[in-house]
Amino acid sequence: MAGSGSYLMNKSIVPDNSVNTATHTASRSPLFQRVTLFVIWAWLIVFALIPNILVVLASFMTRDEDSFLALPLTAESYLRFIDPLYVKVFLHSLSMASITTLICLILGYPFAWLVSRVSKKWQSFLMLLLIIPFWTNSLVRLYAVKLIIAANGLLSSALIGMGLIDEPLQILYTQKAVIGGLVYLLFPFMVLPLYAVFTDLRDDIVLASKDLGANKFQTFWHVILPLTTPGIISGVLLVLLPAMGMFYVADILGGSRNLLVGNIIKSQFLDARDWPFGAAASVLLTATMAILIAAYYASSKRIGKIDHNEVA
Repeated sequence: MAGSGSYLMNKSIVPDNSVNTATHTASRSPLFQRVTLFVIWAWLIVFALIPNILVVLASFMTRDEDSFLALPLTAESYLRFIDPLYVKVFLHSLSMASITTLICLILGYPFAWLVSRVSKKWQSFLMLLLIIPFWTNSLVRLYAVKLIIAANGLLSSALIGMGLIDEPLQILYTQKAVIGGLVYLLFPFMVLPLYAVFTDLRDDIVLASKDLGANKFQTFWHVILPLTTPGIISGVLLVLLPAMGMFYVADILGGSRNLLVGNIIKSQFLDARDWPFGAAASVLLTATMAILIAAYYASSKRIGKIDHNEVA
């Protein structure tokens, strides 16, 4: 008993280093969290919030030859989008971006599903192959594509050499070339969110639908497709809007007849020096992104409610 008492006394007197270390770490943790949050919020405010506010304000200002922007505030820049010329360019840009998104979705959906069904080792390898092109600048890759599809490029030369065609292919500086370049650059952005939702898809839900008598099409339409809707919307969000803003793709592969909204924004800021109109076009693209993000969160919330009801 005496030994036990001396042991307890020693334990109460001698400080525990692990307890002191934990207490010291806990005392430093709030400071580290505050500094981290301050840096993150400061970065977002300085480089995201303030620039967007300035763009919105610039879109309501008046064009000035000397200072680019001047008072009074007006909505004239937004009203100019009613002009049939800009409506035509916007619709043409939207059509090319929509076709690009649809092609990426048609190709990316089964690709993401197949990748999610192979072994983990092959999944890592296939995703690595998908991401490897990002290691090279997109401009360099576009110029490589231009060398391949040009009239005297590698593709036409190879087909003529094999006797399959008699004249060079006229692909460059067409709408097809722009759409192909956009698909080439943006395809991984469709696959990645789809791959994420497919890896989270529970096999027991699919098996349950089959046990209840659903065929493959019914299982896909009523089970798999609704559960992967957030990934589809996320992929559309990551492809559609960048496709409308990638002006350099149209400049390199499309020429002057296949303009995107990004080309209008670039020309207004750099060539025409009409900053209010360029800012208004940027605001419209941002508003479109906000609508798609709202649709994404609504679909995610709906899927969450469905899962919760199924569990209940």
